[in-house]
Amino acid sequence: MHDFIAIGDIVTDAFIKLKDASVHCDINREHCTISMAFGDKIPYESVEVVRAVGNSSNAAVAASRLGLKSALITNMGDDQNGRECLESLKKDGVATEFVSVHQDKETNYHYVLWFESDRTILVKHQEYERAFSDVGNPKWLYLSSLGGDTVEYHKRVIEYLKIHPDISLAFQPGTFQIELGKDELKDIYARAKIFFCNVGEAEKILGLNTLGIEGLLKRMRSLGPEIVVITDGPKGAYAFDGKNMWHQSAYPDPKPPYERTGAGDALASTTVAALALGKDIETALKWGMVNAMSVVQQVGAQKGLLNSPQIEEYLKNAPESFQTKKLN
Repeated sequence: MHDFIAIGDIVTDAFIKLKDASVHCDINREHCTISMAFGDKIPYESVEVVRAVGNSSNAAVAASRLGLKSALITNMGDDQNGRECLESLKKDGVATEFVSVHQDKETNYHYVLWFESDRTILVKHQEYERAFSDVGNPKWLYLSSLGGDTVEYHKRVIEYLKIHPDISLAFQPGTFQIELGKDELKDIYARAKIFFCNVGEAEKILGLNTLGIEGLLKRMRSLGPEIVVITDGPKGAYAFDGKNMWHQSAYPDPKPPYERTGAGDALASTTVAALALGKDIETALKWGMVNAMSVVQQVGAQKGLLNSPQIEEYLKNAPESFQTKKLN
């Protein structure tokens, strides 16, 4: 039996490191745009292609490195890109028996415009004829980013969970799932044992932006998740289980972040993996923060993912500033 099965689209990311661009933000640096010369030849520093990524693929790899029996439910084309994604998953110990390969289809390929330590991603989700087959009775299902052709597919996931009540569900919505709205996916929210998003995503899901972090946590939990985790960039993460509310500070970066892709995935998936390993929520959040710190020191969402002994070593040497505080 698998401990952890992630559900979501798989992607290849091509990281294009820019050197001739500028960033323009509003006064609060909440809304920023990247600018480049229009109709010109723009030099770039390098390109690095990273296979088998995407929120759910990243989560499956994180769980595998932490010692769980991990698998991925996804769809891909029968192209070279897809074959290399499959090989990458296998190298990381992720079971691939639930990967559906579609003849004469392409595998998702995204372009990441990487400037300084942040990125803007050009995305295109391929459409597939998706089926949700019998995956047994894993400890955890981890549902994340899926394309715009998956409304009915989400309903099949819920039906499977209804007849397998012992499975714990983690939900980290991607862009399309957030755009669908809380009402369309109300059964997913209500079934989730733990839910993850960032502050901006929480405001978008709820249609509110004046609640403050405690209000966001409470309103998100009213949708049904047993535990809600909301991240706030360098400020860390907040969690609420209906009784207790916590703030977990970020693990200090050993050096400035190299590239930020995958930090949120690392925090969410590692927290769930730690829960699957029997850790409590406070310890699980610490594990998540360590892996998030490690990921931003590398290119892409998977190079920096750690194993359990490495995380424990970071925790043993954690500075005093790395703390979990109860807010109530």
